[in-house]
Amino acid sequence: MNGNQIEGLVGMVLVLGILVLMALPSVLGVLRDRRIDRQIREAHEDRGERETPMAQKAQKSSSRSTVPSTATWYADGRRSKKFVSS
Repeated sequence: MNGNQIEGLVGMVLVLGILVLMALPSVLGVLRDRRIDRQIREAHEDRGERETPMAQKAQKSSSRSTVPSTATWYADGRRSKKFVSS
């Protein structure tokens, strides 16, 4: 091998190394997302086996009060005003 071939080989290895370094974070992110999705799916399956179906459960009402928000109160007040043209 002469000097030009060695220089070309070193350049090619450097370019491939930089490409791997740039692609590595995205590949690791995809693998992590797939692992998390699998864990979530398994948790849902385990939870579904332990609990009774939703149709058999009695639906409970919320214990929170049903006080309207400030935005609702303001909108109701604005709608109730009558505009009279002179």
